[in-house]
Amino acid sequence: MSQPTPVPEAEPSKGFLQRILDVVEKVGNMVPHPVIIFLALIAIVVALSQVLHMAGAAVTTEVIVPKPELAAGYNPTDADTGVQVVYQAVKEKSYTIEKQTIAAKSLLTTDGIRFVYSSLIPSFMAFTAVGLIIAAMIGVGVAEQAGLVNALIRLLVRVSPGWALTYILALVGILSSIAADAGYLVLIPLAGTAFLSLRRHPLAGLALGFAAVASAFTVNILIKPLDAVLVEFTNDAIHMVDPNKSIGLASNLWFSIASVVLLTFVVALVTDRIISPRLGEYKGEKPGDEGGASAEEARGLRFAAIALVVVLGVFALLTLPAGAPLRNPDTGELIGNSPFMNGLIGLIMVVFLATGAAYGIGAGTMKGTTDVIKAIEKSMAGLGSLILLFFVLAQFVAYFNYTNMGTITALAMADTLKASGIGPFWLLIGFIVVVVIIDLVITGAIAKWAIFAPIFVPLLVSLNVDPEAVLAAYRVADSPMNSITPLNAYFALVVGFAQKYDKSAGVGTIVSLMLPYVAIMLVLWTILFAVWFLLGLPWGL
Repeated sequence: MSQPTPVPEAEPSKGFLQRILDVVEKVGNMVPHPVIIFLALIAIVVALSQVLHMAGAAVTTEVIVPKPELAAGYNPTDADTGVQVVYQAVKEKSYTIEKQTIAAKSLLTTDGIRFVYSSLIPSFMAFTAVGLIIAAMIGVGVAEQAGLVNALIRLLVRVSPGWALTYILALVGILSSIAADAGYLVLIPLAGTAFLSLRRHPLAGLALGFAAVASAFTVNILIKPLDAVLVEFTNDAIHMVDPNKSIGLASNLWFSIASVVLLTFVVALVTDRIISPRLGEYKGEKPGDEGGASAEEARGLRFAAIALVVVLGVFALLTLPAGAPLRNPDTGELIGNSPFMNGLIGLIMVVFLATGAAYGIGAGTMKGTTDVIKAIEKSMAGLGSLILLFFVLAQFVAYFNYTNMGTITALAMADTLKASGIGPFWLLIGFIVVVVIIDLVITGAIAKWAIFAPIFVPLLVSLNVDPEAVLAAYRVADSPMNSITPLNAYFALVVGFAQKYDKSAGVGTIVSLMLPYVAIMLVLWTILFAVWFLLGLPWGL
């Protein structure tokens, strides 16, 4: 008697959200290579700049104009390049407030063509993400080739319960903003490796890391350099209506701490409940079963720990004493505008370089300086396609800023909201919506606040709203979209990380992974802000 043919088990049907995300991924991955995308966007910006220029598109607003001694090379209509000059002028109270008309500029006029031709190299050299990545990869490349990264991940997996690792990585990713952009370069790939070590899909780890680092960038449980800049701009805007009122560096501390707790749980839960089930089982190469650390690995970790202590000791001598070289020579501050914080990527590079080389020598994976140099060369060789993309992206950003399209759009939306006549609470909610939309085209937190602070802070302060509340609303609005806009300088880097595990991964893959984080974080974070505001809770110290 013949046996019945077994019926293959049907795959579980996907829910509505998963089907939508599949469509987003499929459509997104149908677009050309990112280099081609940005070349097409450059063509669109060129054409649109001419249309807006011919139409006379312009807005009039109040801008901070540094005094002549600080104003060399400053362009008040440039959302990015003038930020540091403005910040310095605000700190030194060396500026005037003037009404200026910001008009759309065409890239096809004589001046525009001159700009396109002459800015090719300066725009690329000014694209700071390039230097940060190269410097970071000098250290990270050595640590990775020596085996230190994998050893640390295995150690973390051994000492952490499996369920807790997601929350630990989410929290560390959010807190990494204390080191500016370092989280993009270090935490995101480490999260992917950690998930792979747990035999979970590494793309889920990358998504977790990207959400934690990018979409919660403006909050921390510590005071960080970004806070100093945002507070300076806020106080300057307050003084336009109340010269006797100011806020301090810790003015949003309590709200920031609560936000960190909330967002840690949101990022972890979205990863476990939405992203990991959607990705399913990882089909690529998986790590083998490993026991405890081998004698060589243990010795390498001891050598790395000694190297870490030595490096931190050297930097302690350079930063902690009064008058230390890496403190601000004028104010003596360490956290804020100081050589130490401005060059923090140097510390990160040295830490990874020293500990990676020490681990390699201790574990026997590196025999000497030649192996260290080869590891650096190998990491540099892998950056070729990324540097090409950054070259094209730098041109796009420079052309877009030159045309003033982003600034005009932001100011036009701000003026519309300002004239709406709605109450303070809904004005704050509308402000969050406007900043969220603008974040798609102007990603820099400081650049946007330089535009919005002089408009919304005086308006809301005159309506008896605490300026701390306005700054807290900006923190909520500024970050979530960072992980889905291709104008984020590190978006392409994350696509590259993803292609390490899935050769077919593209822009659509990353956008579809990040959309659930962005939507849920934005809604719940806005609700937290609304509850905080309505209950009248203190925003900080």
